[in-house]
Amino acid sequence: MLRPLLIAVVVMLAVSVVSADAAHAVWSGLVIAENVPQPAAIPPELTKFEQTLKDLFGYNQFEVIGQSNKTLKTGEEDWLATSKYFSLHCDARGENEGGYNLNLTLYKEKDALLQTDANLSRSSPLVIKGPQVGSGQLLLVLVVKEDDHGQTHRRHRVEPANPISAGFNRLRKAVHRLFR
Repeated sequence: MLRPLLIAVVVMLAVSVVSADAAHAVWSGLVIAENVPQPAAIPPELTKFEQTLKDLFGYNQFEVIGQSNKTLKTGEEDWLATSKYFSLHCDARGENEGGYNLNLTLYKEKDALLQTDANLSRSSPLVIKGPQVGSGQLLLVLVVKEDDHGQTHRRHRVEPANPISAGFNRLRKAVHRLFR
């Protein structure tokens, strides 16, 4: 009778010592880039890499026409950023050492224009050049957002060496979630 209680206490202590995985917040945007005589102020979501966007694409104005914020808890969620005519379907296919594996599909109304696999890094934005729209260019922008202290959320995860370790880690995380 004492042995099962001791095992339960050891398991509870092991679970309580494990730090909770940080959820990563991802901002996804449909952005129209164009050159205009009087550019508007850049949207706040793009300010950190404004100059890079200007240098890479040669436009002086960036307007967010659709966006989505998604918190990734398992790394396998999917979400949609929409505008009047375009939508970006993002399907997270799991986490890797540097970020997330994504399958992205861009739609214009109901027609798929682009489907690609991409890696979203936790340390830098993912920007994909889309089709010409009027006098501008559609850009698909995905960014792992920073927390209140200016740090990107980090989840240090080491892949286990064998299936038994992987199974144990999954079981440990499941038990940990039960006691949160």
